Amino acid sequence: QVQLVESGGGSVQAGGSLRLSCVAYGYTISRYRMAWFRQAPGKEREAVAGIGSDDFTSYADSVKGRFTISKDNAKNILYLQMNSLKPEDTAMYYCAADGRWSLPLLTNDYNYWGQGTQVTVSS
Repeated sequence: QVQLVESGGGSVQAGGSLRLSCVAYGYTISRYRMAWFRQAPGKEREAVAGIGSDDFTSYADSVKGRFTISKDNAKNILYLQMNSLKPEDTAMYYCAADGRWSLPLLTNDYNYWGQGTQVTVSS
C-alpha cells in the first residue's frame, strides 16, 4: 500500500514562510525520485522542486532561491521549505514519488501522488 500524505499548508501574508511535509507509507523514500508540484486555479500543473534518490535537487526558476526541498530518510518524510512567499505561489501543492530513477526530476511523469495541501498567500 503506497500512500503520500501532505500537510503544512495554510494562509500567510506575502513575505511569510511555510514548511510542507509529505509522509510516505508503504515504501522507503530514499529509493524514490520525489517532487513537489503545484496547481493554481485555471493553470497547468507545475513542477516546483525535485529530489533524487542520490539527493540531487532541481528547482523551477520561479522558486529558486526561495524554496528548499529536502528529505528525512530516517523518518520517511519529504519537506518543502517555502520562504519569501508571494501571492503568485498560491496553489494546491502535491507531493509525488516515482521509482524510475532514470527520469528527470522536473517532469510530470510520477506514479504516486498525494491529495494535496492548499497554500494561500495574500498581498
